[in-house]
Amino acid sequence: MLLVKQELLAALASTLESLSPGSGAKAVFESPKVAAHGDLACTAAMQLAKPLARKPRELAEDISAALRATPAFRQWVDAIEIAGPGFLNIRLKTAAKQQVVREVLAAGEAFGREAGQGERVLVEFVSANPTGPLHVGHGRQAALGDAICNLLASQGAQVWREFYYNDAGVQIQTLATSTQLRAKGIKPGDPQWPEQAYNGEYIADIAEDFKAQKTVRSDDREYTASGDVEDIDSIRQFAVAYLRHEQDLDLKAFRVRFDHYYLESSLYTSGRVEATVKKLVEAGKTYEQDGALWLKSTDYGDDKDRVMRKGDGSFTYFVPDVAYHIAKWERGFHKVVNIQGTDHHGTIARVRAGLQAAGEGIPPGYPDYVLHTMVRVMRGGEEVKISKRAGSYVTLRDLIEWTSTDAVRFFLLSRKPDTEYTFDIDLALAQNNDNPVYYVQYAHARICSVLAAWGGDVATLAQAELSPLESPAAQALLLMLARYPDMLAAAAQDFAPHDVTFYLRELAASYHSYYDAERILVDDEPVKRARLALVAATAQVLHNGLAILGVSAPRKM
Repeated sequence: MLLVKQELLAALASTLESLSPGSGAKAVFESPKVAAHGDLACTAAMQLAKPLARKPRELAEDISAALRATPAFRQWVDAIEIAGPGFLNIRLKTAAKQQVVREVLAAGEAFGREAGQGERVLVEFVSANPTGPLHVGHGRQAALGDAICNLLASQGAQVWREFYYNDAGVQIQTLATSTQLRAKGIKPGDPQWPEQAYNGEYIADIAEDFKAQKTVRSDDREYTASGDVEDIDSIRQFAVAYLRHEQDLDLKAFRVRFDHYYLESSLYTSGRVEATVKKLVEAGKTYEQDGALWLKSTDYGDDKDRVMRKGDGSFTYFVPDVAYHIAKWERGFHKVVNIQGTDHHGTIARVRAGLQAAGEGIPPGYPDYVLHTMVRVMRGGEEVKISKRAGSYVTLRDLIEWTSTDAVRFFLLSRKPDTEYTFDIDLALAQNNDNPVYYVQYAHARICSVLAAWGGDVATLAQAELSPLESPAAQALLLMLARYPDMLAAAAQDFAPHDVTFYLRELAASYHSYYDAERILVDDEPVKRARLALVAATAQVLHNGLAILGVSAPRKM
């Protein structure tokens, strides 16, 4: 149906161009808000009525007549109806809807994907400082980031996954001090234990391995402990490497990878922070007041000017962020998406202000942000608030061990990022239709079971005669399959992987309804092959959509 739609769109563009030169480029179909109104809708008559000094409904009559005369509309369209002030509601022939089966089976995993267009996109996500285990909030961010990367890649972008973390700040010093105290035998609750120290049992594990002079390796570093409990620098480096290794294990279990790790410390050692401040000063975008250096961020829409350098000479935390994003721009990433918690909302205006003030030609909306809320975890009807290992919060590893990677990813992607989400452990383990990931995966497995029972070569179904697919249940399933490419494109544009989860649940429901309405393995060979082709195409689209989410498509359950 994708090819059908392209042919119809070309006919519409040609018709509009003949009526008003230049309008053909704006030809577009919409999906009717009410399914009973048709399969495609067009509002061109209302848009062109004023510039052509015509009544919209009369113009709609002319457009309709011209479209019906085109070869594409004669071949694929059953009827064009005019509604309201000039809407064109288009009803497709059954044969047009059936074409989607051939398209899916021919394209396979590529169905819905666009060819590469060369746009380079950097997506920064997780970016957890190595001071403790990844918590469920990091898990939501990892699922969002990976799925958004997959969505952008599906539309032809060259995607770069980046993990940014602070490896030298106050939190890292607290980590080193906490580990040193545990290595010396001092533990939480002892008089010598500082109030701000990290209390989780993982600190004791780091201390024991440090004393044992172990070597730890992560994706971006390797370090061997000195074993000397007075060597605070060695303790710091070992603890960072240890926790980076732990993060890597969690992310690998979560099926998330990164192309690059960027260290905040490198922004200082490379001179990027100082160079950024110099640019802003030279551009006349700063001023001195009360012993501090201020950025004129109100010139760029911020609600007040912001301190860049405090009286003690240290920089505020948004300054390295500005330096980091200038580095992204200079690396050739003119499209950047940052996925962060909603607690970062206040930094957006000041970072963007700094980037525009730097005089690099960076546009006002750079970078894009996707902000997410934290996650509550419920088990047995009660909220789970702590992990023994972390000491104060539920970890991503806990969630995976209690349920599964598939469940965690699907669940954490099933709502808009900025909405509150409660992860129900009991629901994630349930094997029934209330569990959304089970419901979708079961539809795929159910189809695979049907195809296995048939025992034929699925590749041959691409040539099946599809005319038997005329029932209401079959038609509904065909239209759901045809929606996939547009849904995928819109989800990528809006950074909205939750739209994919909604679509997959609808597609699974449509398949289950079809399965209940019609036997597939019937004696009539042409009918059987047509129905097998339809369900095989459905399995392929379920597989493709789940792959975008990083969720498996099991053949058996």
